[in-house]
Amino acid sequence: MSIKRIPAILIFLLVASMLDGIEKEDEILTLKIGNKRLKDKIMDVSTGKIYSAQEGRPIPFLKMIKEMKESDFVYIGETHNSLPMHDIQKKIIQALYEQDRNLSIGLEMFPVSFQETLNKWSMGIISRDEFIQESLWYVNWNFNFGFYEGIFKLAKDNKIPLYALNVPRAIISKIRMKGWKTLSEEEKKITPRPDLSHKEHRALIRTIFESTELPHQMKGKGLDMAFKGLYRAQSAWDEVMAFNSLKAREREDKKVVVLVGSGHLLYNLGINRRVYERSHLPFKTVICVEIPEGKECVQVTRSFADYIWAIPEEKIPAYPSIGLRFKKFDGLENLVIESKPISGVVKKTNFDKGDVILSVDGKSFSDINELRIYLAKFKWHEEVSFCLLRNARQVEVSLKFQPPEEKKE
Repeated sequence: MSIKRIPAILIFLLVASMLDGIEKEDEILTLKIGNKRLKDKIMDVSTGKIYSAQEGRPIPFLKMIKEMKESDFVYIGETHNSLPMHDIQKKIIQALYEQDRNLSIGLEMFPVSFQETLNKWSMGIISRDEFIQESLWYVNWNFNFGFYEGIFKLAKDNKIPLYALNVPRAIISKIRMKGWKTLSEEEKKITPRPDLSHKEHRALIRTIFESTELPHQMKGKGLDMAFKGLYRAQSAWDEVMAFNSLKAREREDKKVVVLVGSGHLLYNLGINRRVYERSHLPFKTVICVEIPEGKECVQVTRSFADYIWAIPEEKIPAYPSIGLRFKKFDGLENLVIESKPISGVVKKTNFDKGDVILSVDGKSFSDINELRIYLAKFKWHEEVSFCLLRNARQVEVSLKFQPPEEKKE
């Protein structure tokens, strides 16, 4: 099976879900890779404690912050829809800023073309609503702004510079499908050629890939081909965000706190490794590990990260994810559902690829960002009504924002 026959949206959803963070105990936590001195050492981590990989035991929060003082880069992993993890990111940024105001923040969710908007936010020039509009938040990112609002407010209140670390998704898609060489000269200027030769990093991503519940299209003969493209995409993301993290460091001559999905940082083999190989500047990495309900602890290899913050398992995200993707066609005012929903609250509901959205709660939308801003206002247990055009027939669909465990019941 050719990788080209697998829908691109399926690929990107899979990459996002399998690399955002580590949410349960499995072999990914105990791989023997990374730091040679620590990769054969295992430790038990318990909820509410911060563990030093070097010491192999819990340490106080302020001791961790003090140990970060001489680091030029601090990487803090996240699961994108985990508010507790974002609160931890904010707490670390606040403490680092209080320790040394020579600080900036790098962000995964923005391509470099939106740097000017980030500058306006840090300088206090635009409001929250203006920022969401101008940054195309809900086009560039699939997660509710509420998850990140505390971090952005902290940056604005203290005029901490923010830096975009990413490139347009279309570039990553092109690398996944055909390789880096197929990029235009302009695209290559903002997308360094990704190194695909690191054996331990490849083994890590392959382990994550194979531990994920794979769609039918990616099983059997299609597995290796799918992984080959996915690994190119993952490496390209890591490479470009490493490149832009270094540019942020050089531009500001400030410590850079890098906020990205944990999959880009595990075992210090992702962005963090690539930055260090280019610069040899010191760094620290923090990754959260969720402890499943009913367990006192989980085992983690000490090479997993410099600091491991164990937190309780979160059953329901603070904000719902709708799971609908929209497309705009030239000559058509209405938005169209781009693909059959496979995640979020719309999973297994009456929406289909190609549905034309006539109205939502009686309102018409011709802009993707505007519609997603509207949908982001809904909380768990609330409802929204869609009027769709399907096969020349008008279809009414009522969507309830129902928590996942209630669906199972």
